[in-house]
Amino acid sequence: MRRMTRLTNGFSKKWDNLRGALALNFAYYNFCRIHKTLRCTPAMEAGITNHIWELAELFNYKEA
Repeated sequence: MRRMTRLTNGFSKKWDNLRGALALNFAYYNFCRIHKTLRCTPAMEAGITNHIWELAELFNYKEA
């Protein structure tokens, strides 16, 4: 995640932007990305959900 390296072109100047970026990163990691050793998402392993989320589902978009 580029925001955590604190370089001149990538860091967050506002706390709200940093919190939003971190929340998006954690949500993607836990619900959308398949973990290599678990072979499913961490949320599926924990029993929070029963399927891999699409990005549209994460953002609550309706597919037309």
